Amino acid sequence: MSRLPVSSNKRVLLVSSSSSENGQDLAPAPKRVRKDPEPVVPHAAATIIGGRRPPVAATRAPTSRPVRGVGAATVAAGPSRGVLKRSIASTAAKGGNVKQTVAPAGAKPGVVGGTKRQAWDLKGKVSDMEGKIQNYQTKVKATNQENEMLRVTMVQSQSRVAELETNIAKQMSQISEYEAELQALSGVRDELEMVSSDKSTLEKELSNLESKYRVMETLRDSQETELQTLKMKLSVQESTLARLQVTLRDTEEEARSLKDTVVQQKDELHAGEMERRGLHNTIQELKGNIRVFCRVRPLVEGGLSQHIQLAASDNKMITLAKTEESHTGKTADTHKNYNFSFDRVFGPQASQQEVFDEISLLVQSALDGYNVCCFAYGQTGSGKTYTMEGDEFDVSRGVIPRAVKQIFRAAEKLEEQGWEFTFTASFVEIYNESLRDLLYSGKASKRPEHEIRKSPNNTVTITNLAYERVCNEDQVLGLIMLANQNRSTAQTAQNDRSSRSHSVFQLDIEGVNVGRDLKCKSTLCLVDLAGSERMLKSQSQGERFKEMTAINGSLSNLGIVITALANKESFVPYRNSKLTYLLQGCLGGNSKTLMFVNIAPESDSFGETLNSLRFASKVNDCVIGTASANKK
Repeated sequence: MSRLPVSSNKRVLLVSSSSSENGQDLAPAPKRVRKDPEPVVPHAAATIIGGRRPPVAATRAPTSRPVRGVGAATVAAGPSRGVLKRSIASTAAKGGNVKQTVAPAGAKPGVVGGTKRQAWDLKGKVSDMEGKIQNYQTKVKATNQENEMLRVTMVQSQSRVAELETNIAKQMSQISEYEAELQALSGVRDELEMVSSDKSTLEKELSNLESKYRVMETLRDSQETELQTLKMKLSVQESTLARLQVTLRDTEEEARSLKDTVVQQKDELHAGEMERRGLHNTIQELKGNIRVFCRVRPLVEGGLSQHIQLAASDNKMITLAKTEESHTGKTADTHKNYNFSFDRVFGPQASQQEVFDEISLLVQSALDGYNVCCFAYGQTGSGKTYTMEGDEFDVSRGVIPRAVKQIFRAAEKLEEQGWEFTFTASFVEIYNESLRDLLYSGKASKRPEHEIRKSPNNTVTITNLAYERVCNEDQVLGLIMLANQNRSTAQTAQNDRSSRSHSVFQLDIEGVNVGRDLKCKSTLCLVDLAGSERMLKSQSQGERFKEMTAINGSLSNLGIVITALANKESFVPYRNSKLTYLLQGCLGGNSKTLMFVNIAPESDSFGETLNSLRFASKVNDCVIGTASANKK
């Protein structure tokens, strides 16, 4: 036999293989009809879509291998080679025409049972080839079926994928909507949080208001109770008011009568005040309109002076005792006494308050409308400045600060009777017969010149002088301190810091009683004179000599004026010196004048003391007439 059939079979196998690979059923027709075994139905591909698994066939699941899916996650399971081999074996058993022995690995075809077919056994070889062809055809059919199932599965999967994509698109749109809603809801959540916070705040406020409301209810209850009590009290008060109204009418009638009594008492008080002023002036006139007080300064080293004698029983007498040697030597030493009498003599132990008490009534006359002048006279170092100004302590204050204090206190009391006072202070210095303003605070090179002017109503004023309006005692004390700093002093043989000028403090007083239509005007003049010692005693030279000449000249003119007033001469030489010209309003008949003569107790000052006492005695003998008040 030729090998043509074999070649034909091989061609069929190749075609089958190729058809199998291309997925087409191109099996050749068999030579004889045989009953093919039932093909093994491969399992459908397992498709997992959206978490759901399709139903699985009842047959036993073969060993599967993964197949790449399309679209959604798809796992296809096909028949394994082992299944196909079992089918072929069973087909051969049923037909009985196919004889095949599974050759071991590496065995050559045509060998049965591990033995190679003989070359002449062409039928066996054909049989083997037919078995192989059958086997391949079965595989091709199974593969075609599997491909068909996969196509169906793929179509279903594609439709499922399209459906899922549609669902995904819908879900994406829903997600975008949900995101928009979520974005909106986030704002709503913030608002909700704010509302929740406001709610908690309002709840707290509500709780507080509730507690306050409970408190207010309690307070209301208490106030209602109190209101009832007040109503009861009101009824009682109304009845009391009715009684009080009756009492008020009676009281008003009594007040009217009391007002009339007060007016009457004010009139009586005013009459009493005017009577007091008249009696006070009478007493001052009886004492003399020019009075002289003598004051003895204590020794610096303490003790008593030998040549000054004060009577223990008489406070108006003072005696100077001196022992004089005989000029011939034949007689013994002689003792000579000089006796003087004044309105009052103060010894070394007299205090500042005791001295001022004697002149306080005289100071009171200044408020009553009388011109008052008080000046201190004596040699340098006799205590004139201490008597007039004193020290900064209250106990040792002098006449000027004490007089100012009394004036302001008395003015306050008179205000209760309807009087209103205004006070103007000035402080001037007479140095070398020229006027200097002690209250001037500008440059020394620009000091203005001053002149004494007398108005037609006999009022003496000084041009370019600082007149300070004062309202209390402290202001005056400040002016006194300023004046002490500006006053001219120098060193002499009698005193390390001697006053080389006359210091004149003036306080102009104007009083008005509107209710009584009364006015009064007066001047309180307090003068601290310069030292009165002789030139030989002071040993002044040069500028000091010129100062001493001016001082003694003005003091001499003062004595001349006082003598002229005492003798009632028609012409009084006020213009001979600036001192007398300035003080003419206080030295004339319409004034009250007081002179302090201050004496030093040292034995070497005997001559100056004797001269001072003699000058004071002349002044004390003067009678200048009765003073009258400046009233309108």
